[in-house]
Amino acid sequence: MRGRAMGVTKLKTLTPLKSICIAIFATSAIIQILSAIHSRSMGSDSDLTPLKSKFQRKISYTSNEIGEFGEMVLSMLPEDLPFTVFLPSERAFERNLRLEWNDSNTYAVLTRILGFSAVPQWISLEDLELGEEKLYDSITGFQLYVHKNSDKRVVANTVVSVAAAQKKGSLLIHIMDGVLMDAEFQQSLMIDDGENNEYIDG
Repeated sequence: MRGRAMGVTKLKTLTPLKSICIAIFATSAIIQILSAIHSRSMGSDSDLTPLKSKFQRKISYTSNEIGEFGEMVLSMLPEDLPFTVFLPSERAFERNLRLEWNDSNTYAVLTRILGFSAVPQWISLEDLELGEEKLYDSITGFQLYVHKNSDKRVVANTVVSVAAAQKKGSLLIHIMDGVLMDAEFQQSLMIDDGENNEYIDG
């Protein structure tokens, strides 16, 4: 539950930039749907081979850093436009999403996560106030209530960052100890109840 005492400020984003983001998201989703249908009809994971070859490092889910799945999410964004991404840590991807390379739905899931977690503007720790939530819209219109806590960590929909923000080109990346998604998508993934719930906010 969000504290009622917190003030909420609605921030407007640039409409043209948001339109570009939605177009990118929709195109990626369509491509993945077609790829998934093709991979199922062929009975193999050949469509994931380019992704595997692009991200060759050994996957380790023991750190709160950007991992292979995180790199895949970031690669979907244009390099010359400002975005803030509330990106799940390597550990959070494994704990909350149970993604696997040989699953034809992996890219589609990551595309949805991008839609929930990317905002078409920079949001730094210095832009946030202690005890006051600011409302931002992601590129798909998902609402993010963002503030900073007493530990000087960014908090988005109760999910807390685990490290200082990173810059990668025009991207500002907050590595989060959880996955931002809405309740409908969470249910579609059939994520178990229990300890995972505190890390996922809809």
